[in-house]
Amino acid sequence: MNDKSQVEREALDTYERFIAQRDRIDEGQAGWDSLADFFTEDAVYLDPAWGRQEGRETIRQFFVQSMAGLTGYGWSTPERWTMTDGHRLVSHWDQVLGEKPDGGQWIVPGLSILYYAGDGLFCYSHDYLNMTYIGETLKAMQWQPPAEFNMPPAKPEWSTHLPPAWAHLPEVFAGEA
Repeated sequence: MNDKSQVEREALDTYERFIAQRDRIDEGQAGWDSLADFFTEDAVYLDPAWGRQEGRETIRQFFVQSMAGLTGYGWSTPERWTMTDGHRLVSHWDQVLGEKPDGGQWIVPGLSILYYAGDGLFCYSHDYLNMTYIGETLKAMQWQPPAEFNMPPAKPEWSTHLPPAWAHLPEVFAGEA
């Protein structure tokens, strides 16, 4: 993939399919495990609570474990905007945590940085979410985790490097306008 605009179109098309699948999951029409199908076998996913997840099947398991007790309880993740720059895609989204008594929503904004590897797959995703704000919001909501909720690991791995096979992607279109 040598054409920057083609890579950006493919990355955005893939991300739009990813978001459509995430919306189906939020609506209870699919399982979280299906999102792993958008990642390469050696992909890395960094979550702000669970840390670094390496490999598609580990990511699949992470999605199922981390979202247990959240899906079906009013949580959703609507998109605000998305932009691409070569293989990089940045997304601004909201983490909706539920409905307020006044009818409004409990919302914490987040960002994701993904790297598109081609063939409809991402090799990297790093989610950014203010976990202090999440904690304060959950406290204000008086949220009580349901029985199926899983706590994140006490000491997750936080390294942010891309998988070795894809480490070159940030430089592919460097310097192009």
